[in-house]
Amino acid sequence: MAGSEEMASLEESFRKFAIYGDTKATGQEMNGKNWAKLCKDCKVTDGKSVTSTDVDIVFSKVKGKSARVINYEEFKKALEELAPKRFKDKNKEEAYEAICQLVAGKEPINVGVTKAKTVGAVERLTDTSKYTGSHKERFDESGKGKGKSGRENIVDTSGYVSAYKNAGTYDAKVKK
Repeated sequence: MAGSEEMASLEESFRKFAIYGDTKATGQEMNGKNWAKLCKDCKVTDGKSVTSTDVDIVFSKVKGKSARVINYEEFKKALEELAPKRFKDKNKEEAYEAICQLVAGKEPINVGVTKAKTVGAVERLTDTSKYTGSHKERFDESGKGKGKSGRENIVDTSGYVSAYKNAGTYDAKVKK
């Protein structure tokens, strides 16, 4: 069998794939979708000797009768089932070692994840230096929004006409 550190990394891979895509997963049990993803990402399926159908059949074979998930022990049995199919030229133990090396230390791959990119039109729409009219007043020079002061007319209750130069000087003149 494989070394203890390899088994630890195999179990770690099992846990990472078990929680992939499921926020409530504990990492103790793996569903069929994640099992298929593990086999695909770790190159256990090669399209010739091991196909996605074989992966699904092995999953159904090792799980309990009414269960929908497999635990770590059933996971190892599933790898044992697939090993001779994947590595036909090796004996059963060598094939299991080789399949464990394929899986050990791997993580789920996020292929085809959409990344946000800015296109010319988006940049023009979000460039606050080109804003005019009332929209221009909502942003400062750096393009950061002013918040409430940019959206609403805040009433000046000081008693002076807006933009009066000598606002606040009345008390100083009267006391003299």
